[in-house]
Amino acid sequence: MKIVNGFDLMKYAGNHGYMLPAFNTTNMEMTYAIAKGLNMAGLPGYIQISSNNLRLSNPDVIACLTSDALKNSDVPVGLHLDHGKSYEDVKACVNAGFTSIMIDASHLPFEENIKEVQRAVRYCHFYGIPVEAELGALRGKEEDIVNEADCKTDPDMVLDFVEQTGCDLLAVSVGNVHGLDIEPKVDLPLLKTISEISPVPLVMHGGSGIPFDVVKEARKYNLLKINYGSDLRKAFVSTFGKAYEANHNTASVIELSMEAVENVSKKAAELVTIINS
Repeated sequence: MKIVNGFDLMKYAGNHGYMLPAFNTTNMEMTYAIAKGLNMAGLPGYIQISSNNLRLSNPDVIACLTSDALKNSDVPVGLHLDHGKSYEDVKACVNAGFTSIMIDASHLPFEENIKEVQRAVRYCHFYGIPVEAELGALRGKEEDIVNEADCKTDPDMVLDFVEQTGCDLLAVSVGNVHGLDIEPKVDLPLLKTISEISPVPLVMHGGSGIPFDVVKEARKYNLLKINYGSDLRKAFVSTFGKAYEANHNTASVIELSMEAVENVSKKAAELVTIINS
């Protein structure tokens, strides 16, 4: 299949009762592994890359790799910009063929956050591409701040934010954290409250480390998309780490890369299956 438009993917997930995993890529191997894993599971999702990880690549390369990785796929997969840090990154990704965009201005004061999201929405909606925005700074790996679990979205600000920005998805902070070094403290009652206020579907970042029973419960509260990065990166990095520990002279990049693709694809297939079981 070709890369699926984000609005179409959201509609497909809603019609079939799916929760969409968004798996973070960094390079060619991760991109092919995610596409393979989703296809193995027969379930839809996103391949996504953050502005931070585009330092190693660029939007055109990632779009090309994703298109090639999906040529033998039979499931709908979108290409998403995760934690887009600037309007310039948003434009570059849309122009390269990304089909879903996140603009992350959550570190800014409320009114400035709104203005940045509005600008991204105007550009993306012209091309028929949905925009995810974040309310309630979920600080962590992106900002080198590690005290995330107590940083939560204020439900009283949700409706005003969504209506003013025109965003299509809302990423919320409810005790979820980035990475595996901090224990998440997911506040399901808060998520429920936000879901009753928000006119758009919700997104939870930092899926790695959140117990699956919590994720399954969160599905009840209009949670359409959940991000996974660390679980897949761990599967990738550990492939090389284990080989090095076994033999400090190992130097076969191609064999280890192919093994890493297999390991990451299995993890992606496992995650998308569990959260949709």
